Amino acid sequence: MKQRNGKLVSVMSETFNDFFHSSTSGGIVLLVSTAIALLWANSAWSDGYFALWEENLFIGVGSVSLSKTLLHWINDGLMVIFFFFVGLEIKREILVGELSSFKNALLPIIAALGGMIGPAFIYLMFNSSYPESSHGWGIPMATDIAFALGILALLGDRIPPGLKIFLTALAIADDMGAVLVIALFYTSELSLFMLAIGAGFIVLLLLANKFNVRSTAVYTILGIGLWFCFLKSGIHATIAGVLLAMTIPVRKKINSEHFIAETTHAVDELKNNQDPRQENELIHKVASLSEDVQSPLHRFEHALHPYIAFLIMPAFALANAGVKIEGNIVDALLSPVGLGIALGLIIGKQVGIISFVWIAVKMKIAALPKNVSWGMIYGTTWLCAIGFTMALFISSLAFTTNELLVAGKIAILFASSISAVVGLILLLRLKYIDEK
Repeated sequence: MKQRNGKLVSVMSETFNDFFHSSTSGGIVLLVSTAIALLWANSAWSDGYFALWEENLFIGVGSVSLSKTLLHWINDGLMVIFFFFVGLEIKREILVGELSSFKNALLPIIAALGGMIGPAFIYLMFNSSYPESSHGWGIPMATDIAFALGILALLGDRIPPGLKIFLTALAIADDMGAVLVIALFYTSELSLFMLAIGAGFIVLLLLANKFNVRSTAVYTILGIGLWFCFLKSGIHATIAGVLLAMTIPVRKKINSEHFIAETTHAVDELKNNQDPRQENELIHKVASLSEDVQSPLHRFEHALHPYIAFLIMPAFALANAGVKIEGNIVDALLSPVGLGIALGLIIGKQVGIISFVWIAVKMKIAALPKNVSWGMIYGTTWLCAIGFTMALFISSLAFTTNELLVAGKIAILFASSISAVVGLILLLRLKYIDEK
């Protein structure tokens, strides 16, 4: 336990524990979805698999209509909700989480920076001379937080809490970098008219925040308008999800002391209540108090978590991870795209993270987390090379030809699998040595 802001809080907060365990269980579902996609895409029913995602779905309200393939609805629609959730996590961590303290946040941010620069540099070493593939430098920069935390979960209490917090904060900082990369470098031609309307929605969202509007319905409706404007503007629609998250209030309507006092009084009345007609009123009062003591950000995050972990991410993996393996897999891995992505993830992440962390510690800019050794940091660099979700997403934005996209997916799956296995073995071995 430690003293912070006049209250005793545990090093591993309940919010972090909920996030950690939900991410790990989500990683298992994601892995199963990936396996199904790969088996389906290479089975006798492969034509049906690829035809399914090309089915057009039409949605229209009055004169406003959208017609997209199922794949686009997943990548440009459902993934907006995922990025909204990522934005909520980033905002929470910056304001009240592990990134809220400059001292605690500095090392993960430095590590994330190295983990983005290293892979991008290696990718460009192999692809800078090829205009059709050079745009894919952002693919190996990303870390899949669900898979990475899932591997740590397999290690249980063998891993110190400081390492789990370090990896989580690093991955969230990495997500911040990935969002910026997508916004700045993976956009098409811009429509200033739609951007202007989108800016109007952002103003309305900021006003709702300023006046502490707590209705999640208001932010949902305005968020849908913002998403539509970005979808039509040329900036990738998923950025709308992050911007929406930044406007969600973190203020509570009542403080914890008020909540405890009022709920205690209501519960006492329930115990002594002899009138059944008042029972529902008292229960409703407790429910209202429970809602008032939670910020809209927390309510959104809590409500979305199961849908993100068990619906949206599995759907994304099912639609995007299926690659028909034809010809020689080795040829795909040895292509400029394959080498750039695979070595960018495996080597670039290691070199980038460990070198930036080493420099920061040696220069006394930051310090290693408590009970975390250099060996554990190195093992974690392998887990950070699990690119999967965000890497697949960026590859769908970067490549316009099926040949490059297939080579990219094969490299992502290969590098992520190798990194997960090696990272697990290294951390298991290090703990075994430490116990001796």
